[in-house]
Amino acid sequence: MCGIAGFSLFNYNEGGEKALHNVHHAILHRGPDASGTYLDEHIGLCHRRLSILDLSEAGNQPMFSADGNLVIVFNGEIYNFLEIRAKLEQQGVAFKSHTDTEVILELYAREGIQCLQKLNGMFAFALWDKTKQELFIARDRLGKKPLYYFSDNGRFAFGSEIKAILALQDIPRDIRLDAVYDFFAYQYVPDPKSIFQHIHKLPPAHYMVLNKDGFTITEYWDLSFKNISTASEDANKQQLKALLEHVTKLRMISDVPLGAFLSGGVDSSGVVAMMSEASETPVKTCTIGFDNKDFNEADFAREIAEKYNTEHHEYTVNQNVADRLEHIVSFFDEPFADPSLVPTYFVSELARKAVTVALAGDGGDEMFAGYEKYTTDDIENKLRNKFPESVRKTLFPTLAKIAGKVPGTIGKKAKSLLTTLSHDAAMGFYITNSMITDEMWNSLVKPDVAEKLKGYHPSHYTIDTYHKADGPDHLSKILYTDIKTYMTGDILVKVDRMSMANSLEVRAPILDYQVAEFAATLPSSQKYRDGEKKYLLKEVFKPFIPDTLLYRKKMGFSTPLDEWFRGELKALSESKLLQCNEGLSDVFNTAAINSIWQEHQSRTKDHGIVLWSMLMYQMWYDRYAVIQERAS
Repeated sequence: MCGIAGFSLFNYNEGGEKALHNVHHAILHRGPDASGTYLDEHIGLCHRRLSILDLSEAGNQPMFSADGNLVIVFNGEIYNFLEIRAKLEQQGVAFKSHTDTEVILELYAREGIQCLQKLNGMFAFALWDKTKQELFIARDRLGKKPLYYFSDNGRFAFGSEIKAILALQDIPRDIRLDAVYDFFAYQYVPDPKSIFQHIHKLPPAHYMVLNKDGFTITEYWDLSFKNISTASEDANKQQLKALLEHVTKLRMISDVPLGAFLSGGVDSSGVVAMMSEASETPVKTCTIGFDNKDFNEADFAREIAEKYNTEHHEYTVNQNVADRLEHIVSFFDEPFADPSLVPTYFVSELARKAVTVALAGDGGDEMFAGYEKYTTDDIENKLRNKFPESVRKTLFPTLAKIAGKVPGTIGKKAKSLLTTLSHDAAMGFYITNSMITDEMWNSLVKPDVAEKLKGYHPSHYTIDTYHKADGPDHLSKILYTDIKTYMTGDILVKVDRMSMANSLEVRAPILDYQVAEFAATLPSSQKYRDGEKKYLLKEVFKPFIPDTLLYRKKMGFSTPLDEWFRGELKALSESKLLQCNEGLSDVFNTAAINSIWQEHQSRTKDHGIVLWSMLMYQMWYDRYAVIQERAS
């Protein structure tokens, strides 16, 4: 796991070695072990290395193919590289290192772009072909590793993080208003957008080819739900178990210390169990807890740690969040507001003291229907199907307004439910999971901003993805939607930035694309059954995890936001939200911001989620959007 960046010199002179130095210094945290650059008359490439495989200098990058024609910078891990390497050696290829990077080079030399079909891993890489004078950039199927690019009037640059691109001179920082709206709806900016007008994300499972005439972007893989397995439930269970054991072992290959995140939830507990079964020595595990017992899972994690005799490490997040929040948030170079970024940072920091690589349980909820929201959605859909569409669309909006006047939680929930039911299933899924209601947005947004955004609504991102899904039923469509949106835009971004902030590599066995493809073939009834989430996955893990943990209510990396804003984050938030002269105040009315702040402080209403999004936006703006001299 590393950091990569580079730029084209076809149409713009970026400044040579000095520019490369500025770029790779901006992502130093992603790879503190070594660095390297490549520069010719057409392309500049740079690399920061976090050494995982072949710790010798032979593994340093940029790396060249045997004939010297190809140059690569690579971030990630190829888990099946030994298998590919063996086949290439049978064809007469002689390798100089023991790295997966060299395997990509030699595979591409023989198969070109089709090499992507054989790579199993998490990756983003840029490969320069001197003969073709083409730059080939690719990103893994599910988006574990990030890749941003800047394009404007023939000028082109790319990087693992936006801050690498911003390190170049005179990069415009025009903010996209539609991306701001998206951010408050989702707590992240969905791809292919970024918060900046001229910077974009290369979507997962896509590659780019750049030459002097410009570039093209192509999708090389997608997840299909249309081919439903006819095998028995027991056969699917056995196949899933064998597959999970296999992909977990693949991710335990490392030349540096390796451990695991352990939350006490189903997925991380299952991964730790399978690691323990495959390891001859105790697995190192790391857990984060809160001093607020309503958000603390440390006891559950400890139970798994004791069961498998792991070398267990714990850290409790208490009254020190405000002291470190600015530093933590600085690693996000566009607005990001999933509050679990805080515990993810701390568990990464804790893990890095003991290991360089950590396995995690990411992906289980999206692949196997594990979130509580799927239960909510199931209930809503059953209710939706009981009423004719004409009744839902004409009567329910009026009833929602009436319900909204009822004080307390009951009125709020009734209004939300009736609003959701007045729409179709795709829009209903968006409304239920949006982080800001239309009513709240309209009460906050300034009239001139609303006018500029006229005709735009963030829901299209969810709805378009939902309708792209080829699954046979609603559950398969919302799982596809979450995999393509929430998982790639939120979960994987959070883990990448917070782990890389601590120079830690995180691997997720359940996110192996073979697991994703297999899960997509399972009937929905084997994922969600009579209110039981992750049904088949739990059946697989049943021999390894006590029922008291396997069937307890999911918590995840939750955070006590409402109380934070009335306590340890109050002073920081007042200075950022109520005294800002630009940033948030360019988008929202300051009087409206003050109003919801006062409502929250008086406990009239809880606005923790919206306040957190506001705080994250302003903290991002202060660091990355305003003073270009300071950020460049």
